[in-house]
Amino acid sequence: MNEYFKNRNSVRTFSEKEVPIELIKEILSEAIHAPNTGNMQWYSVVITHETEIKTQLETCHFNQPAAVNAKLLITFCVDINRFEKWCNIRNATPGFRNFQSFIAAAIDTSILAQQFTTIAELNNLGTCILGTTTYNAPEISEILKLPKMVIPLTTIAVGYRIDESTATERLPIEAVVHDEIYNDYDDNKVIEMYEEKENLDINKQFTAENNKSTLAQVFTDVRYPKHNNELFSDKYIAYIESQGFKLK
Repeated sequence: MNEYFKNRNSVRTFSEKEVPIELIKEILSEAIHAPNTGNMQWYSVVITHETEIKTQLETCHFNQPAAVNAKLLITFCVDINRFEKWCNIRNATPGFRNFQSFIAAAIDTSILAQQFTTIAELNNLGTCILGTTTYNAPEISEILKLPKMVIPLTTIAVGYRIDESTATERLPIEAVVHDEIYNDYDDNKVIEMYEEKENLDINKQFTAENNKSTLAQVFTDVRYPKHNNELFSDKYIAYIESQGFKLK
């Protein structure tokens, strides 16, 4: 089992073999036993496999290879709609349209998505978590006909793998684990922690292809520039609030 976690990787090229919906639902039935806040299960999952809807979603995910090649796109959503309706039916007054509840639901939804990913991969499926869901949440919401109090949080592309890609590098464990208290990093320590990552041939090539002098500049100037971060942040906040949550 430890070897699975050490060697796992995201898959972006899938075979044409169909993924049985029954298998996905079985995996989800196991994944929902993941921990969640108060056992309220503030989440919902939308499985998309029909070509027409999937093609629309691919556009929202900027037609990245994992989205286009996958047999299924599974959208994991924060969902307080169902729980709120239950409260109203049972003469209970819900008070969940706030930032605290949204964050709790987002954490629970993320845990569910990760649990699904692990179980799916242990069932010989390939997966790739698409970080673009929050970028175009309003458009995804419209395609999936999400009601108020339901927010798309992340999407997992699923299929049977055909690529032989290997695990992506990670920072050394010393970079992320702190004993007892947070021990802040001085410049020398930061350089030490990123040295191996920066010196990998693939990352040197990545830096050169983007005409940058450092790998860090690829992240700040090319992949995740400030103006894009602020644009999509404002867009997502406005959408969440339009769906009924009060964030401030």
